[in-house]
Amino acid sequence: MMEAGAALLLLLLQLGTLCVTSDANFYGNSVNFMAQKRNKDGTFMLSFHHRQNGRNVCQNQTEFRCDDGVCTSLNGSGVAHTDQDDTGQGKWCQSESFTMATIQTTKSLFRLRSSGCCWLPNREGKTTWTSEAELNLGTRSDKLGYNHCPVTATVAALRVPQDCFSRIPLLAHDPDGDHVKCSFAPNATVPVNVSLDEAGCTLTRTGQVETGVHVFELMLEDFPTKNITLSHADGTTEQRTALNMSSGPLCRVKLQFSVEVLPPLLNCEAGRSMPVFLFPTPSQSSVLYATVGQNFQLTAAAQAYHARISSFQVSGPANMNKTFTEGQNGKAQLTLNWIPQERDAHRSAPVCFTAETNQTQSEMRCVVVMVTRSTHRQGVATVQCLPDRITVTLEKASMPDLDMNYLRLKDPTCSLTSNLTHIIGAMSFTTCGTRVEEDGDYIVFANSITSFQLPNETIVRRRTVNIDFSCRFPKLLSISSGFNMHDSDFIFTETNFGTFGYSFDIYPDSSFTEKMQARAYPVSVKLLQTIYMGIQAKSDLPNVKLFVESCKGTPDDNSDNPIYYDLIKDGCIMDETVKIYPSKQTTFNFELQSFKFTDYDQVYITCYIILCDSDSIFSRCAQGCMKSPTRRRRRGLSLETERHSIVQGPLQFVEEEFSVASVDDSSGNAYTPGRQNNTPVFEEVPSAPESGSVQRVPEGSWNIRQALSSKISTAVFASLFLASLLLMVAVVVYFTMKKKAEDQRLLLAPASVKSDVRSSLFT
Repeated sequence: MMEAGAALLLLLLQLGTLCVTSDANFYGNSVNFMAQKRNKDGTFMLSFHHRQNGRNVCQNQTEFRCDDGVCTSLNGSGVAHTDQDDTGQGKWCQSESFTMATIQTTKSLFRLRSSGCCWLPNREGKTTWTSEAELNLGTRSDKLGYNHCPVTATVAALRVPQDCFSRIPLLAHDPDGDHVKCSFAPNATVPVNVSLDEAGCTLTRTGQVETGVHVFELMLEDFPTKNITLSHADGTTEQRTALNMSSGPLCRVKLQFSVEVLPPLLNCEAGRSMPVFLFPTPSQSSVLYATVGQNFQLTAAAQAYHARISSFQVSGPANMNKTFTEGQNGKAQLTLNWIPQERDAHRSAPVCFTAETNQTQSEMRCVVVMVTRSTHRQGVATVQCLPDRITVTLEKASMPDLDMNYLRLKDPTCSLTSNLTHIIGAMSFTTCGTRVEEDGDYIVFANSITSFQLPNETIVRRRTVNIDFSCRFPKLLSISSGFNMHDSDFIFTETNFGTFGYSFDIYPDSSFTEKMQARAYPVSVKLLQTIYMGIQAKSDLPNVKLFVESCKGTPDDNSDNPIYYDLIKDGCIMDETVKIYPSKQTTFNFELQSFKFTDYDQVYITCYIILCDSDSIFSRCAQGCMKSPTRRRRRGLSLETERHSIVQGPLQFVEEEFSVASVDDSSGNAYTPGRQNNTPVFEEVPSAPESGSVQRVPEGSWNIRQALSSKISTAVFASLFLASLLLMVAVVVYFTMKKKAEDQRLLLAPASVKSDVRSSLFT
C-alpha cells in the first residue's frame, strides 16, 4: 500500500514539475488510424498518426500505451514539426508523430491511451489531459476487411470574437461511409452556453460565451448504416444492427482542442474584418485524392475587405509545404504541396486551415486527402454549370481502374450513362443527392460519382472510388428550381425541344409497374428467361412521341462492339422473341427472351431513340419500320430530336439451361453473334413470330427447338405416341387370350394327353 502511495506521489510530482518548469502548454490533439495489415506470424500491424497542438510542445510528445496487453510493441518514428506561429512570438505550433503497433490476434479490441500536463489556462479549469482511442479488431462482412476509424483534426489555435461566435463545424469523416456520432467525452467539462450537434458534429452557441480560452473534449464514434457481422481471429463473431447505438461503436477516437473567445468585434460581416473563403477553396469535408510519390496540391483563397490577411494556419501531414501569396483588395492565397510516401498509401489524411488576421481568423475549413498507389484516381472531368442543372463528363482513359458496372451518384437510385470514351451524368440542383452549401457570396451545388476500383488480385477487397464535382453560383443569381427530370437517367437539351430526359429500366413482370431496384444490379438472369424492359420519355412539351429506332445486345457497354445482335433495327423487329406491349406515346415497353454470347456471361442492351412531334406525318416516328431506308432524311422537315443512345445492363447469367458453343455451316466455319447472317449462340423461336420479324437460321443446321415448338411436330409426336399405346394394348390382349385358350384345351384333353404333358414338364 505504501509502495502504491509512493508511486502515485512520484507521478504527481513529475506532472507538477512538467507544468511548472515547462511553457509547453497543451492546446489539444487528435489521433488518426491507418488500415490494418496482417503479418506472416499472424499478428496485426496497426499504424496511427498523432497530432498535438500547443505553445512549444512540438518536441515534447507524450508516449502512448496499449491497454490489456494487446500490443506486443509500439514503435514510434519521432516527432515532425508541421506548422507554427508566423509572428515569431511562439504563440502556437503543431507536430505530428507516426507510430506502428504490433497487435495480438487473440484480442478483439485495441485500446490506446496517453495522458499529460498541462492544458493552457482556461475557463473550465482543466489541467491534465487524456487522449484515448478504441478499435474493434473484427473483419467486417460488408467490406471484407477491417474497420476504418473516423478521421478528424483541428488547427492548433482556434479564435473567434465573442459576438461572432455562432457555430464551429468540425471534421468527422468515415472512410467506410459509416454514421459518425459526435458527443462530449465522458468527464468532459462542457463550456457554458455551447451545444453540440451530434449528427453534424458542429458546435453551436446557445447564449453568450465568456471571453477567454475554452477547452473542448469530444468523442467520435462510428456505427454501420446496415446490418453487418464482425468476425474475429479466434473464430467468434458478433452481429451489428444498422444505426444501433446501444451495441457499441466500431471505433471511437477522442478529439481535444481549445477555442479562444476574443472581445467583441462589433461587425461580424463575413469578408469585412473576418476573412471569407473564395474559389477555388474546397468545400468543408471534401474528399480529395493523392498518389504515392506524386505531388498533391491544394489551393485556397480568402478575402477580408477591412483587414489584412497575414498568413494561413494549417493542420496537415508531415512534409506538407505551404506557400502564402498576398494579393490585392484584401485577398490572399494558400498553396499546399505534399508528396505522399510509401507508408502513406491508403491513408486518409485530414487537412484543416484558417486565414489569419491580427484581430481574428476565418472559419476553419477541413478536407480529407485519400492516398492511393493508383495514378488515375483523380480522373479528368468536365463540369458544365447551367441555370437549372449540372452536367459532368469524365474521361474513361483517365481512370482505367474504374469499374463501370457500379457507377452511382450520391443517390444510388440515380445512374449515369457512358459511351466508348466518357462517363456522362446530368442532374438538377434538388435531385440525385446534390447537396447545397454556402461559400461566402456563392451558393455551391455539390455531388460525386462513386464506383469501385477494378480487382487485380485473386481475392477481391475493393476500395470505393469517389469523384467530387460541384457548381458555384453568386447568391444574387436566380437559380431555377423548375427542372423536374428527377426520374430520368439520360438527360439531353436541344433547341426545339428544350430539356428532355429518358429512363431505361428493367421490370420483374409484364405489368411494368415496379422497377428493379438499384441494389438488384447487375440483374441476374437465366437463359430462356423472359426479360421485361421499358423506356420512358419525359419532356415539358405536351405533344411528343417516343420512337425506338433500334436496339441491340453487346457483351459489354461499348455500343460499337463488333460483336452484337440486333433486336430491333430501323424500326423493325429482328428477333422473334421481342414482343412490344401497347402503351402511351411517351412509353415503350417490351419483352425478349434472354440470350448470351460465346465466352461472355453478360449482355448489355443499347437502344437508339428519337422524340418527335406526334402530329407530324413526316417525322421518323410516323414512318415506323423501314426495312430498306433509301437515303438519309432531313430533320428540318419535321420537329424531332437527334438520335440518342441509352444503355441498360448488364444482364448477368448465373446458370445455363441450354448451351451450344457454336453452330457450324456446311463449310465448317463457326457462326459468331453480330456478323451478317449469324444468330446468337442460343435463341428460342416462338410458334407465332411477330409481324415484320426476320427469322435467321444458319444454312445446313437443324433448329431442334423450332421443330419441338411447331404445331405440326406436336401433332406428329402425339399420333406416334397414341399408335404405340394401342399396339401395346393389342399385344397384351393377344397373349392373354392365347394363354386362356391353351388352358381350356388342356382341361378338355383326354387323361392320356394330360399325363404326357405332366411327364414332359418334369423331364
